[in-house]
Amino acid sequence: MEMYNFKRGSRFCNLAVFFMLSIMLVFACLVTAADAKGLKTKKLNIEDLFNGKDGTMVLKNLKNDHIYIYNNERSKKMVTPESTFKVPNALIGLETSAVRDEYEVKRWDGVRREFENWNRDHSLASAMRESAIWFYQDMARDIGEIKMKKYINLMAYGNGNITGGIDIFWLNSTLKISALEQVDFMEHLIEEELPFKEKNQKTVKRMMIQEEKDDYTLHGKTGTRLSDMGLGWYVGFIESNKETWVFALNLSGTGTEAKNITLQVLKQMDIIKEHP
Repeated sequence: MEMYNFKRGSRFCNLAVFFMLSIMLVFACLVTAADAKGLKTKKLNIEDLFNGKDGTMVLKNLKNDHIYIYNNERSKKMVTPESTFKVPNALIGLETSAVRDEYEVKRWDGVRREFENWNRDHSLASAMRESAIWFYQDMARDIGEIKMKKYINLMAYGNGNITGGIDIFWLNSTLKISALEQVDFMEHLIEEELPFKEKNQKTVKRMMIQEEKDDYTLHGKTGTRLSDMGLGWYVGFIESNKETWVFALNLSGTGTEAKNITLQVLKQMDIIKEHP
């Protein structure tokens, strides 16, 4: 009986030691991860570029994983993606065959909208370039709620909430995402790690090209809350021969303002070289 108690006690002691060591190991890993994150995250001092408007910017160097953040608190705040959602929307449209390719044209319905360049026939690519909302709304209806929800969940895109309506949930409605999450999404797109065919991810990246120079290629998408111009986005990435940077900026303004600030930051950090 005494021998049995001793063995049982030893077994319990061994289990206790095992659990204690496991907890210590997990804690050590968490501390190490936190330390590493702290070392890699740097503050962006660009407040003057926002001209008093509330905003945030997240900039990540994919070569060394260094992250630069302006307004850390707002970088975690989830807001509606507005027209930056055209990027995942295009991926889903291609994957589900709601459109065949970037050249497929939808005929303009004759309804005159806010911007003249919207009032014509568009392809998937031209509607991305001109930010023609009606094309992507029509495509979202063709995709349908079931498939749309499936792929948004697979991407883990923002809060995943599309209950605001199949053709408006991303426009000042229920779907929300933070600047940090936008950067994470773009990084997965760059690496072609999203749950879509490789060719579809390549197509969408090609559609996002806004500027091509000898030493860099800029991919981006703006977004503006048209109801009150109170939210502007610019998200994307810039590739050079040496490195790739991912960015996401939002502010209480327009997408044009967001893009202009982003370009100024890229120039200040010498990511975009200004040639004489």
